[in-house]
Amino acid sequence: MIIKDVSLETVCGITSKIPDNPHPEVAFAGKSNVGKSSLINALMNRKALARTSSQPGKTQTINFYHINSAIYYVDLPGYGYAKASAAEKEKWGTMVEHYLHTSRKLKAVFLLIDIRHAPSANDKIMYDWIAHQGFSPIIIATKLDKIKRSQLQKNLKIIREGLGIKQETLIIPFSAETKQGREEIWELIDSFIEEAAD
Repeated sequence: MIIKDVSLETVCGITSKIPDNPHPEVAFAGKSNVGKSSLINALMNRKALARTSSQPGKTQTINFYHINSAIYYVDLPGYGYAKASAAEKEKWGTMVEHYLHTSRKLKAVFLLIDIRHAPSANDKIMYDWIAHQGFSPIIIATKLDKIKRSQLQKNLKIIREGLGIKQETLIIPFSAETKQGREEIWELIDSFIEEAAD
């Protein structure tokens, strides 16, 4: 995928109406600080359009990035942020659920998991929840550059077992530093654009 044109088109808060976009959407979910903004910036070929922060829980809105006037990357609020109040967490959950439920253009949900750690209870809940909404989550194992190559298969197995995922579920190891995995994700996104055009 060659990125020609990127714009942050819509920002949805808790009371906002989900836009009825003209092009397909792919959504990105993951717990706070898993590297979601870094991934989205890498996929947009931009340094800092999605705001990255060392402070977790930064994304509290649903952000729609319009790419090449052909597809939307949808950045969902990070979950599992310990300092957020129960009421805030509930609001984010309701907002994300509403989006997954009502978007007519959503083609796929990418779930980001930190490759260094076994999936958390929140990761498992999110995985099951996305599946319950009728999507087959595509797993992106982030922070690939932080482990040794010899650890890769073992860590991927821990993610598979921790989420209880089917053998055919795709897991793409990704590094925001080296951009490994980006081409594979782009190819998938291109296939969703082609599907929508048929």
